Amino acid sequence: MESHAPLQIDNFLPYMRDVIRCEQSLHELNLMWRMIESSAKMNCPTEAKTILPTMAATRAGFNRLEQELVTSLVREKVATVLAKIGAKAQYVIDIVVRNLYERTADVGFLATDRELCEFVAGDTDNVDAIRYRLRAYRNKYTVYDEIMLLDTKGNVLVQIDEESPVEGSVDPLLGQTLAASGYVQTFRATDLRPSRKQALIYSQRMLHPQTGVVVGVLCLCFNFEEEMAGVFRSLREEEDRFNMLLLDGANRVIASADRSWIDVGATVPVNRDGSPRLMIYGGREYLVRTFATAGYQGYMGPPGWQGQVMIPVEVAFSGAASNALDALDPASAEGLLTHAHSFCPPLFEIMTAADTIRRVVWNGQVMTAGQRGELQKLKTILEQIGETGNRSNELFSQSIRDLYQTVLGSSLDDVEFVSHLLVDLLDRNLYERSDDCRWWALTPELRMRLAEDEMDLESAQQVSAILDYINRLYTVYTRIFVYDRNGMIVASSRDGEGGNTIVGAALDAATLASVKALRGEQNYHVTPFVPTSLYKGAPTYVYHAAIRAPDNAGVVVGGIGIVFDATVEFSAMLNSGLAGKDAAHAFYVDRQGRIISSTDPARPVGSVLDIDPVLLKLPGGSGTSRIVEDRGHYAVMGCTACSGYREFKVSDGYVDDVLAVVFAYFGEVRKMAARHRQETVLDAGVGGREFATFFLDGAMFAIAAEHAQQALPAQRISRVSLGGRPERVGIISLEQQGEDKRFAWVYDLGHLMRGTPSPVDAASQVMIVSHGGQTIGLLVEDLHGVPEFDVAQIIPTPLANGEGGMLITQVIKANDGDLLIQAVNVDYLFAVLNDPEAPNEPLLQDAAAVFELKLAA
Repeated sequence: MESHAPLQIDNFLPYMRDVIRCEQSLHELNLMWRMIESSAKMNCPTEAKTILPTMAATRAGFNRLEQELVTSLVREKVATVLAKIGAKAQYVIDIVVRNLYERTADVGFLATDRELCEFVAGDTDNVDAIRYRLRAYRNKYTVYDEIMLLDTKGNVLVQIDEESPVEGSVDPLLGQTLAASGYVQTFRATDLRPSRKQALIYSQRMLHPQTGVVVGVLCLCFNFEEEMAGVFRSLREEEDRFNMLLLDGANRVIASADRSWIDVGATVPVNRDGSPRLMIYGGREYLVRTFATAGYQGYMGPPGWQGQVMIPVEVAFSGAASNALDALDPASAEGLLTHAHSFCPPLFEIMTAADTIRRVVWNGQVMTAGQRGELQKLKTILEQIGETGNRSNELFSQSIRDLYQTVLGSSLDDVEFVSHLLVDLLDRNLYERSDDCRWWALTPELRMRLAEDEMDLESAQQVSAILDYINRLYTVYTRIFVYDRNGMIVASSRDGEGGNTIVGAALDAATLASVKALRGEQNYHVTPFVPTSLYKGAPTYVYHAAIRAPDNAGVVVGGIGIVFDATVEFSAMLNSGLAGKDAAHAFYVDRQGRIISSTDPARPVGSVLDIDPVLLKLPGGSGTSRIVEDRGHYAVMGCTACSGYREFKVSDGYVDDVLAVVFAYFGEVRKMAARHRQETVLDAGVGGREFATFFLDGAMFAIAAEHAQQALPAQRISRVSLGGRPERVGIISLEQQGEDKRFAWVYDLGHLMRGTPSPVDAASQVMIVSHGGQTIGLLVEDLHGVPEFDVAQIIPTPLANGEGGMLITQVIKANDGDLLIQAVNVDYLFAVLNDPEAPNEPLLQDAAAVFELKLAA
């Protein structure tokens, strides 16, 4: 979370039924451990003295774990909700600011349109022709619902919305605009839009084409309500439980996804720092996230505007639970869980605490092995310890799984949303490019110059100056160029910069033919995303529109091409979507998986992204997410296919599907067997031989209980590099109450058996094993229990020679033969490790002295 404010657990618990159930189960088990401990102290204090310290440690562990587990579950659930609504709140404000940035360029360019300026100056008086021109502009830039031209006194000279006629205005924005050299943005009630409670207007003064005197004002009226409805619509889910808002600087609602819920004009509480606290509005408690914009291209939008999402706490934690783990094989789930410390520290802490409890129970069973004949009372205590320990393990594992599901479910939702955001950003951006090329193709000077039989040097310079002016306003293009009816490029902005000159070059025949075939001024052509000399050999889109004769719109006299700065702009989009995600990569790809833009240097533009081919066939507008292994790392991946914006790619005939793919990484893939701790239940006998059971490479092994002393966490191994056997991984301190400190060498049992080192994670354990007065530690994968097996269940292995010359000479047939447990031959194990011919010191060769030497070093 972004805030360090303390989390008030009791405020959220009533709304989390699953956490309440978990808490109740923990209380019951805690009480059970206390009852067992009290019973042992009262009924058999002497016989139980060896296990009382273990039970006390177990109870203390429960006390700690109960609080940590409940707190972590609540914290992660609250963080998940805040992250989800926060992403949407940030999207609301960022997408609005990006959209309005384009408007600042539009008003600056249109205010210099020669035909419009001549009309406002009084040099021409054809109102119908000017209204037609303004409507032609609106037909391309469909985000505007009104365009007005006014004189310096506020009289409306022409407007396109005849259903809301305005004769004149006394709004102060006119004076502000006339006095400003650039654009003015206004959002409030205004007499320019009397039918609207509030209007967003971009205005700029207009100058006389010859004298430069201020002659009037251009007003572009943004269709604010319709655009905000579209933003909110793109974020709606099947079952909306939250409301999206756009706020002004005074925290007043200026747009609401559901006005019947929270209406425009209301003042609402805000949560800019993301603190996990409840806020009250209208007598109802909400979780709230609020974001201001970080700006776009230096433009910060209207002052104080904020995006906000509010969700009532009583529904914030309802809905379908995540089932992210169900699609994973158990081994992958276990491997991913080993990275819990990086993607969810609380989960890692709970795993560690749960492992500690399991180890405590196992140690208690080991310490009391062989004592069942002393007293029936002690035997009953031991049975209760085993039963309660199993119930505890089941609860811990299920709780950990629930928390794991919450974290992964949140991550999956997040990457899918980011991929949705990225394709939306792309379509919205490229929509503007289709508008620009079509409108600029109507520029009177361009139409007039290209209609000439041959463009002279002066005309070419004048056209280049126009293109340079446009390019300074619209910085998303590397160049804008025009070509004649034969495809010869006659003028270009920025021509010659960096030694790259295109004037005089010929357009390729296929593109020229496509431009000439365009039916009218509403049509455009886009070249495929391929390398082009127009973009210094890099791939990009080039948008084209036909330029038609001024006196005959049916005659194509040339065309205009605008070269989109794809490398820079697409990269900016991807990186903005990944803001705050350190271990993540994002890509734009086409339907063949070919990369259009990438944040991963190892997978550049033009290469093919290796993803499931099914994803490349996602229907437009749909998205999905899943857990995958990508280049040797666990990752959550989100993928969404574009759906277009307004008429762009929807009804204008242009088809170019792009998908956004997002990977968020958790860590390297660790191939390991799933542990199935709770699923592995043994149907053991009574009165037989006791074995300490444990896991190695996913299989169950056993060692005679009389040789097992205790288990210690693998994290306590002190690494020592003094040569010797490769299976020896270090030394470990043996701590027994009332005894002097002792040390033992630790050997990797898996390495001894398979010849390769074992991975070590939070669940790895060291079993302390003794034989013939010698003590060693064995590194194993995990612990299981200390069951009893009837002698008849213990059989020799097929290859056993009866002389003990193998590490595994017996197997235990458990669960009616459905499970075979390999029993380690302790005699052979110690003989191998004590082999004088092996490059290794004897097992007990002063491990304490070695440890002291290590400390001194």
